[in-house]
Amino acid sequence: MPYFAELAADSYGSSDRDAPLVLLHGLTFDRSHWGPVLAQLDPDRRAVAFDLPGHGDSPRRDSYQLTDVAPVLHAAITEAGLATPVLVGHSLGAVLATHYAANYPARAVVNVDQPLQVAAFAELLHQSESRLRGPEWTDVWAMLLSGMHADLLPPTTRHLVESAQPRQDQLLGYWQEILETPIDELDKRLRAELTTIAAKHIPYHYVTGADVPAPYQDWLTALVPDVAITVLPGTGHFPHLGQPAALARLLNSVRLSSIF
Repeated sequence: MPYFAELAADSYGSSDRDAPLVLLHGLTFDRSHWGPVLAQLDPDRRAVAFDLPGHGDSPRRDSYQLTDVAPVLHAAITEAGLATPVLVGHSLGAVLATHYAANYPARAVVNVDQPLQVAAFAELLHQSESRLRGPEWTDVWAMLLSGMHADLLPPTTRHLVESAQPRQDQLLGYWQEILETPIDELDKRLRAELTTIAAKHIPYHYVTGADVPAPYQDWLTALVPDVAITVLPGTGHFPHLGQPAALARLLNSVRLSSIF
């Protein structure tokens, strides 16, 4: 298992014919979540799945704010020799991928089931904050996890969700910005990042497990007019685990000369 900068990683392929893939997992999970997709990818395609700070085999940090984690990721991407990669992020990883593409060189972004309108989730976290900071934090995480519908996944991949071992410091660290930053400020920042991505002509693809509500689709399209949306039904919050072959086909189509 190599480390690039301070991030543990699994590295695959060596071809520089196509844009390399950077794979970023969701909160409490680790790089093993990409195994089913990686098994379906072009075996020559350069792809690196990272453990985010404080996950898997990557060390913990004092701060998990995006502005602190993104430079760590950039150092790892640079050390791995992944010039202008395609950022593929699930859940929290998609938030990081979006932030990264707005601030560093990127070929494209594939957002796996992470809506970027933050108000409803922020309100839920604020309502649960006292429990999150106390001994009932596991109950809050269990409630959130039940809404992700891992029960829809086949047993061969569902175990990757069920075997995760979240930590209280992990949740509070990555959610600190949501808990401490006004919602309108968070919304403004996300809007600015998406606008920057559109201005840089970086293709943006949203992959989700259910039909996208029209108001959210309108919001996203207004910020990124050329956004592509793919629905992989019956996969809940985990399209990459529910239909890994379909997501791999999408990623295999992301080439240097033809994006999406």
